[in-house]
Amino acid sequence: MNKNILKQAQQMQAQISKAQAELAEMHTEGSAGGGVVKVVLVGGATLESIQISPEAVDPEDVEILQDLIVAAVNNAVTTAQHQTSEKMSSITGGLNVPGLGGLPGFS
Repeated sequence: MNKNILKQAQQMQAQISKAQAELAEMHTEGSAGGGVVKVVLVGGATLESIQISPEAVDPEDVEILQDLIVAAVNNAVTTAQHQTSEKMSSITGGLNVPGLGGLPGFS
């Protein structure tokens, strides 16, 4: 029985390692203002790109554009955390696995 548990733990560790590698390469898009500001994150944490539609740029009101950028980034981070949580939960079956605390969506 112990050999079976060890084998399952090793399989789970291999699946977690594979998922971590996939998540590190994952591209996540976030948007705000009905899509006038879009951002792309890589690995759930690194900002790769920002797209800003011309209609979002008002030199008289830069604060709105700043708020839209923050909202788009937060949207992408939340989406990445949700995707990470779903992927890891599908592997661990919802178990609290030590060592996953450093991943977004896990504490």
